[in-house]
Amino acid sequence: MRAGRLEATGFRNIGSLDLVLPEVGAVLLGPNGQGKTNLLEAIYYPVLFRSLRGARDLDLVRFGDPGFHLRLHLYGAAGDRVVDAGFTSTGRRKRIALDGAETTRLTEALGVWLAVSFLPTDVTLIAGGASERRQFLDRVLALSSPTYLRALRQYRAALDQRNAALRRGEADAAWAFDPLLARFGATVTAERLDWVDRYGPAWRALTAGLGEPMPVTVRYTGRSDLAGSEAWPEALAAQRSRDLATGATSVGPHRDDLAFDLDDAPLRVAGSTGQQRTAAIALKLCERDTLEATRGSPPALLLDDVFAELDRGRQERLAERLGIGAGRQVFITAPRADELPPGLELPIFDVASGAATRRSTGRAA
Repeated sequence: MRAGRLEATGFRNIGSLDLVLPEVGAVLLGPNGQGKTNLLEAIYYPVLFRSLRGARDLDLVRFGDPGFHLRLHLYGAAGDRVVDAGFTSTGRRKRIALDGAETTRLTEALGVWLAVSFLPTDVTLIAGGASERRQFLDRVLALSSPTYLRALRQYRAALDQRNAALRRGEADAAWAFDPLLARFGATVTAERLDWVDRYGPAWRALTAGLGEPMPVTVRYTGRSDLAGSEAWPEALAAQRSRDLATGATSVGPHRDDLAFDLDDAPLRVAGSTGQQRTAAIALKLCERDTLEATRGSPPALLLDDVFAELDRGRQERLAERLGIGAGRQVFITAPRADELPPGLELPIFDVASGAATRRSTGRAA
């Protein structure tokens, strides 16, 4: 499905907006601080119903407004959909509706609208801590696999209760959750390993295709044997003394990571800013390809200042791989048109003070 119209009130610096979104996407141009990223955030919010920048819903409310409301109209071959998301500051209540009917569970609305975002801070997927990469895996697999989403929710619930019992020093109560960790943790581990096996080569090819001449590799760091539930009892039993002492479970996919290497050295240490950025963008393109393969249609790409800190050659290679005009919807922000690579055939919107105006003529480049 593609986004065809966005209505927004009280979101970030957006007072009131009713914007028709082109089928191919658009370039959002404007000086810093005018609301380009806020528009991307409003388009992305109905994917996971939370900020793509990690902000609280309360912090998304425009200053002085009682709350925010977003309505995204989606068009697709199987039929049109309307997704509503609202938040009121008083009571801090979130409301989500599909086609006018309010949902009782967030999971009912997950996956109706799919988009992949890239922010400048996403270089932390390569250069940051392990939690960033685990969140990436969990997001990609939860949106592409209902089995993974169910297993992840059950695993986290069991882990939270086990850790709570450990903090209280209640050993027997903690060990009672071991079978649940084994059952659901095995599924989480197995699907993560399968994703790395399938998309690791694609990530290497994309990184090279974007202009990185040095060899890169990605691997899953964690106990691969925990992809089978039969390996869990021994693994958990071996760490019981440590778990009781620290009050936390030390075995499982909540401790695992992805390791990215550049010519046999850690990319987060050996890579330049441009190399790390290239690798992170390639990872986002793998996210898009994963969702397209499992859901049957390509998600939109929402790219915030994506061409910054890339040389012209890498910019042009990236523009070629965005799939513009091939059934994919792409939204890109930039301060000025001259910061974009040539040949980027997208409509232009000028953004100022939270409002967007489409130029009557002209393309981004």
